[in-house]
Amino acid sequence: MAYQFDFLSTFEYGDVIVKGIQTTIELIAIGGVLGVAVGIFGAWARTQGPKWLKPIVSGYIEVIRNTPFLVQLFFIFFGLPSLDIHISEIQAAILAMVINLGAYSTEIIRAGVQAVPRGQIEAAASLSMSRMQIFRHIILRPALQKIWPALSSQVVIVMLGSAVCSQIAVEELSFAANFIQGRNFRAFEAYIVATLIYLVLSILLRQVLRLIGQYFITARRNA
Repeated sequence: MAYQFDFLSTFEYGDVIVKGIQTTIELIAIGGVLGVAVGIFGAWARTQGPKWLKPIVSGYIEVIRNTPFLVQLFFIFFGLPSLDIHISEIQAAILAMVINLGAYSTEIIRAGVQAVPRGQIEAAASLSMSRMQIFRHIILRPALQKIWPALSSQVVIVMLGSAVCSQIAVEELSFAANFIQGRNFRAFEAYIVATLIYLVLSILLRQVLRLIGQYFITARRNA
């Protein structure tokens, strides 16, 4: 029996699809920026920070990198209310994405930090610069230049991983696909559309990150 494609029945729910796209973009825009910020702090803590902070950050990284993102999401959304901490679905999704990306980006950025020539750091120290000043002005920019492609890929991976946020009723793109196929029973068409949109979003996000890297990270400052 030949399958009869019917994509029109999927696009009848265009408002649901648009809402899903908007929510997915919101998740990665907020989660990406904050997650990278956490990664920068974590890289500083592991390379330049006080001794007491290093094992804390290391433990955080080990826990996050060795547990599934879905479990982390469930822990935040279903576990925190047990401690009388109540947050919305989208807040839980963003928090989970920030924590997850922060752990992975810490290790990526740390690799860049360790690749910075030691002589530059020693020269800065000889000028009586503090550890924070050295990290900010001498280490961070060259480190980001070295690892920006890897960091960009990790941001895209986290964006794609946001699909599981539908499990806590966040109305992102995969939630939209589930909603549509539950109404018109055209699962193949609904998920094909969602897949293509994720593909486009991934390509666009990579291009945006490439431009950010080109104009703000790798570009040399004018003398």
